[in-house]
Parts: sequence; C-alpha cells; structure tokens
Amino acid sequence: MKNIVEELRWRGLVHDMMPGTEEQLTKEPTATYIGFDPTADSLHIGSLVPIILLVHLKNFGHKPVALVGGATGMIGDPSGKSDERNLLDEATLNKNVEGIKKVLSRFLDFNATGPNAPILVNNYDWMKDFSFINFARDVGKRITVNYMMAKDSVKKRLNGEIGEGMSFTEFTYQLIQGYDFYHLYKTHNCLLQMGGSDQWGNITTGTELIRRMGGEGAKAYAMTCPLITKADGSKFGKSEGGNVWLTADKTSVYKFYQFWLNTTDIDAEKYIKIFTFLGQEEIEKLIAEHHEAPHLRVLQKRLAEEVTTFVHGEEELEKAIEASAAFFSPTMEALKKLDDKTFLEVFEGVPHAEIAMADLEEGLDMIAALSAKTGFLASNSDARRELKQNAVSLNKEKVGEDYKITQSDLINHKFLLLQKGKKNYYVIKVK
Repeated sequence: MKNIVEELRWRGLVHDMMPGTEEQLTKEPTATYIGFDPTADSLHIGSLVPIILLVHLKNFGHKPVALVGGATGMIGDPSGKSDERNLLDEATLNKNVEGIKKVLSRFLDFNATGPNAPILVNNYDWMKDFSFINFARDVGKRITVNYMMAKDSVKKRLNGEIGEGMSFTEFTYQLIQGYDFYHLYKTHNCLLQMGGSDQWGNITTGTELIRRMGGEGAKAYAMTCPLITKADGSKFGKSEGGNVWLTADKTSVYKFYQFWLNTTDIDAEKYIKIFTFLGQEEIEKLIAEHHEAPHLRVLQKRLAEEVTTFVHGEEELEKAIEASAAFFSPTMEALKKLDDKTFLEVFEGVPHAEIAMADLEEGLDMIAALSAKTGFLASNSDARRELKQNAVSLNKEKVGEDYKITQSDLINHKFLLLQKGKKNYYVIKVK
C-alpha cells in the first residue's frame, strides 16, 4: 500500500505515533477512527484537520470511521481545558449530534458500500445501556488510577497547574473514550485512533484497554497530529467575529473565503500543505512563485480557493470571489449584481440602520441620512463637517451637503451604502 504516514509527514500532520503504526498502515487497509465532540451543532475550522485526515485515509485505501460523541459529549473532555465544562442537556446534545453528522456527511459518503467504505457512529448507541456497575467491573477494573493520573490532561488539573481540580465525571472521560476504541476494535476491527496532540493520553488509554480486554495478541495503534497555531503563536481558527464555522448559517461563505485570503505569508506556506490535497510538486511550485512576487498573494488565493471549494463547493466559491471583487471595486456596478443575501454577507458586521421608503419620496438630505435618521454620525455638525471635507460617499460616489437621496439611488430597490473615509462603511436598509 502507498505510505500515508509519509504523505502526512511532509504535510506537517504527524506529531506522535505508537511504534508499529506506520508498518500497519503500509501492510493492509486499516479501519481508523477519529472522534468529534458535540459541543455545538456545527463544526468550525479547528475540526478541518481531523476531517482532512479521514479523507486522506479514504484516498489511501483505508477505512475512515467518524465517531460523534453522543455519550462522551454528556461528560466533556478535560484535555487542554482549565475548568470543568458545563454539562449539556439531552435536547441540545441531540441537536448538536445531528448537526455534526450533517457536516461530516458533506465530506465522506456514509452510504457507500464496500469493505473500506466510511462509516459514521455515535458512542451513545453502545454506552446508553451500559450500567455503572458493569462499566466499573468490566472496564474500570482494567486500568489503574495511577495510570490514569499519569496522563497530562489529568495531572495538570490535579496538581493545580491549570484550573481548580477535576470532578469524578471528567476523570472518567478517558476510560469512556478508551472503551469506544475497544468497542470499535471488537465490532469493526478498528486498529488505529487518530486525533490532535492533546488527545494522546485518551487515545493510549484505548490502546491499553484493547491490549488488556482484547485477548491474546490484541494490539492497536495511536497517531496524533499537531494542534494548528498561527505563526505569531495565537490560536488558529478564530477571526475578529469569533469561530470560523464550516456551515454558511454561522459563517458566510464570503467571510470563510476572506479568512483564508487574509492569511499571513508564513502561515499560508504551512496551511497550503495541511488544508489542501494539492500534490507536493504543485505546492512547491506555488511557494516558489509566491516568493518571487509576494504582493500578488498567489499562495493565499489558491489556499482560499481550495479550502472554500472543499467545504462549500465550486458554485459558492465563485459567488465569494465575485463578492470580494465587488467589495473592492471602485464603482457600484459589481455590487448591484449581487443578490440580497450575498450583498448582506459582504457587509456583515458593518453598522446597519433602517429607514422607511416614505423618507425618500421627497428626497432625504445627507445630514439627516448621516445623523438624525441613522445615528451613523453623532450629530448634525459632525455630518456637516465630514461632508464639507469631501469625506462621505453614497454608493461609492462622493456627495456634498446639498445632495438629496431618492429612490433612484437604491441598490436592489432596498439598500444604500454610505462610506466615511476609506474603511468606514454603513448600510441603510429601506423598507
């Protein structure tokens, strides 16, 4: 078999690996699972790496297993967390599980058939009827408290390095995740678990359970990838508005595309390997091209195109590119071609105000539009000053104090775009 570990190494996606893992993956098709925590009803770009790992597994002939933690989500993973998580109620948890299943189904065909077809599982299905007594006898008996306390995720919380201790609930998390691995080993011959580097303790607890519960010669493997950071050391996956999500209802495709387009040069060189499926030769060529003319941002453009297509599809990518071009265009022609939804996505986060259509019937003067009617500027005198300084544009054209806004100025019969200076935009919705 082709060596997937070699592929993942040059992409910067291998952090730690149990001995024998690479040999197993080059020997035969291997069922491999990655878990997804249902803390929300969607996934953000922090989850793109595990999704991409599952797709690489499929492409290399292995069997990807995506696990949604309906049971573990009830407890909360303490790994990397300084405080106890708030427990989710069952209705929220079920909604989150269904949302995550829907997201994962966009990347892997769980209806496919064949020996290595991807499968989607929910650990609630096998944990819901497991009594506490049976779990304590059959699973808890196999792993010592000493072993569990030696894990970093536990040790740091217990010795006060982070947070204020740990509840018994979170302490049991690694046992439940470990049992998931054993269950998948038993039912799907799953031999490998992958995850972020903060999951090493939980994953190796699973390999230990398999060794102790799986009978003579039982063996399983573990591999982790590094947690992605930005070059400046800050957390990857957040923009000014918070998390960047993989669903358009939480992060518009335009904003998603812009996130990747605005990546720094150093990060773009790293991310093009991690977040795309482009080959080594093509990536090296792109990086060389970028070094020759960094101002053209060829790396960022290709990165944004590849990731947006992977997550949202080509049609949505085209709309995002059109919207980007429209936003930076010196005239209104391109903006006028955008549908209402895309227009509002482009100006998401920009201050909005609403006025009545009747306000435009006799013409709305600019001072009222900037101040009294919308509150974009604090006072009439501020509005008058900015207009006298030629600092105000309506629909990307400079206007003066004597200009009257009428219905003929409306974009798509319902919007007006005001601008003060180069970067301060204001949108007026007319009803």
